[in-house]
Amino acid sequence: MAETDLYLPIKRFLEAQGYDVKGEIGRCDVVAVRGHEAPVIVELKAAFNLKLLLQGMERQSVTDAVYLAIPALSFKARKDVHGLCRRMGLGLLTVHGKIVEAEIDPAPYAPRKNQRKKELLLKEFNRRRGDPNAGGSSKRPLVTAYRQDALRCAMFLDAQGAAAVAAIRAAAKVERAAAILRSDVYGWFAKRERGVYGLSVEGKSALTQFSDALPLLS
Repeated sequence: MAETDLYLPIKRFLEAQGYDVKGEIGRCDVVAVRGHEAPVIVELKAAFNLKLLLQGMERQSVTDAVYLAIPALSFKARKDVHGLCRRMGLGLLTVHGKIVEAEIDPAPYAPRKNQRKKELLLKEFNRRRGDPNAGGSSKRPLVTAYRQDALRCAMFLDAQGAAAVAAIRAAAKVERAAAILRSDVYGWFAKRERGVYGLSVEGKSALTQFSDALPLLS
């Protein structure tokens, strides 16, 4: 749909609610007025993008009743677009042929804090040794606190050879060593016998791959 294809359905939608509607007033795509209420401004775009969002934000200097209007969203995009509109206090109208759906009305946004996410964030921050990852890096897997613990176990096994879990836990100073060795998330460890583990070929390779992060673990 072109932007002009959105105009008539939006106009009829607003007129059905008692608004007087006109297009291209000033820099606004659509302006609707009803009695002495604050004007409603609608910005039209063939797809949701940054330019549309910035236009909507700029129109908020005129009125709180600002809507973004786009063709129907895919199911995958809906959640993200809804979340972004709510955070910016913008309304959202979607057009399905001649049908207009008011998916979100403009309203002040007061985010609810997720205490569990906060706790997990700080737990990871506090457990991670040093700062092994450059912000924004994506060329290799992140060196998380869990991966650091696994590397500590791998370093010990590389130096000492196969060992019992208790010895690995004590020497590597990794309290969750048993769980790390048993689950073997990365494929770094090889079980030799009950309670005894050695380093796999993948584990050897990991020590090379993450060699720059090893000094932080000593």
